[in-house]
Amino acid sequence: MTETMGQGMADNSNVDVLVVDDDPRLADLFAAWLEPNWTVRTAYDGEQALEAVDNSIDVVVLDRRMTGLSGDEVLSLLRASGYDCSVIIVSAIDPSIDRLEADWDDYLVKPISKATLLEKIERVTSRRPRRTIDREDDPVDSPVN
Repeated sequence: MTETMGQGMADNSNVDVLVVDDDPRLADLFAAWLEPNWTVRTAYDGEQALEAVDNSIDVVVLDRRMTGLSGDEVLSLLRASGYDCSVIIVSAIDPSIDRLEADWDDYLVKPISKATLLEKIERVTSRRPRRTIDREDDPVDSPVN
């Protein structure tokens, strides 16, 4: 898998991913899967996710059912604050009809494999236009930060 993914990874080597899950073992596992290919941050609840997100984040891998702020609430706050990152929901809950009204880019039902997660991140980042400005210098005016 590494050789196959390697050619596609060159174009996404500057992609920043935020992994959010209230199960630290799972968040750390996902981060370990992703770190060879991308820059990864982790957050263990919705509040930490909102503190960790900034304009450098390209993809958020977000658990939907968390204690405190749910993934749905985090996603809503991200969108209301103007963050333009891709969001991949990872949840044990089947999306059912919510899929039609949701503002996420992809949805994975747990348990997931490393290959599936890598492929989904490749897919959402390949569909997004390249950002050419220094995102760190252009903060989003938001109530989140």
